[in-house]
Amino acid sequence: MSYDLYITGAGVSAKSGIPTFRGEDGYWTIGSSNYTPQEMATRTMYLNQPDEFLLWYFKRFAKYRHVKPNSVHKWLSNKRLITQNIDGLDRKAGNKSFIPIHGSIDKVTLFENQDNLPSLEDAPWQGIQDSINTDADKENLKKILLDAFKISAKTLSPELGSSLKPFVLLFDEYYTELYKISKAEEMFKEATSFIFIGTSFSVNITNIALKTAVSRGCSITIVDPKPVNLKIPGVKYLEMTAETFIKSSQHDKYS
Repeated sequence: MSYDLYITGAGVSAKSGIPTFRGEDGYWTIGSSNYTPQEMATRTMYLNQPDEFLLWYFKRFAKYRHVKPNSVHKWLSNKRLITQNIDGLDRKAGNKSFIPIHGSIDKVTLFENQDNLPSLEDAPWQGIQDSINTDADKENLKKILLDAFKISAKTLSPELGSSLKPFVLLFDEYYTELYKISKAEEMFKEATSFIFIGTSFSVNITNIALKTAVSRGCSITIVDPKPVNLKIPGVKYLEMTAETFIKSSQHDKYS
């Protein structure tokens, strides 16, 4: 079996109004009043200060839960796809088989040890939003979040097999079968062409994919307005946005 494999990052969802992670208004740029994003998006923070952790995710991600997929998501809807994005827009666009390798903010799991495989449930963001007043204070919102995620406001300690955790791969976690890592690695071994769109190559999954593509002698294309020069012979760089790519003749061979 051989096919084109698309690996996408935050640049694909930018047109939908979701900030790229490392842009000026991105999630890795904007932290909380006391913590950096790299400190917030960790299992350690979830365990030790779940109220701050959930508040950050609620404000930074949940407010985009109603954002709609753009033309790029729709174009990718019938493609073999691995996305780093956790916004769920590829699902909304109709892709039935894509891998959200870093999870999806619209889902939660039971809090378990990392190698366990808890089932996915719909996240409670909408219910939380509906239950608060527009002028709800920070501390009251924290209590509502803790209650929704089944974490005691007294102990501030998530309980294994009972509390809920956003279905998101955190900085201090590793890829497991919950995130379909074996399926992703299988796709890396089958694909003959790798097309990276809107990703910075600063995360593990893109490096794993790139290393596999190079070792197998596969075609590698990078679509980005300001692509990083990987200094790898034979890589094709298309200096354009994802939206421009799907409108140009450059994408014809992949359609």
